[in-house]
Amino acid sequence: MPQQIKIGKLAVLAASLTEEELSGFADHFNQVRCCQGKAGSMDVQKIIAAVETAAKRNGIIKENVYRETHALYHAILEGLHGVTRGQIGVGTMMRTVGLRFSVVRGRPYDHPGEGEWLAVAFYGTIGAPVKGLEHETCGLGINHI
Repeated sequence: MPQQIKIGKLAVLAASLTEEELSGFADHFNQVRCCQGKAGSMDVQKIIAAVETAAKRNGIIKENVYRETHALYHAILEGLHGVTRGQIGVGTMMRTVGLRFSVVRGRPYDHPGEGEWLAVAFYGTIGAPVKGLEHETCGLGINHI
């Protein structure tokens, strides 16, 4: 029986580790589609747009297929809940984020009928918009396509 692909774990690794640190996981990443990027802002919409743009440019989702964009949007929101401790708001709450993110698309279940899923992970900092007053944060969202 094949081992289940842990798309959430791969997404967290891709968002939080350096390229050198990730090199040991190459066999696992060969089983999924993945992209990475960075976003820093006091505006949640800019973070969402950065992730969506990266996913479309890297062929993780198809731009003209609504259900794929919709699935990505929900995975992003779920991940941002973790980053912002359940209060999705940044600038309106006088805080800013500097994040690395990843989007992983794969088949985490053995049964083909379960289809493909998306995982979005964030890792970085959040805090008052004053350099040096931020702390680490992370979030993970997973949604079916």
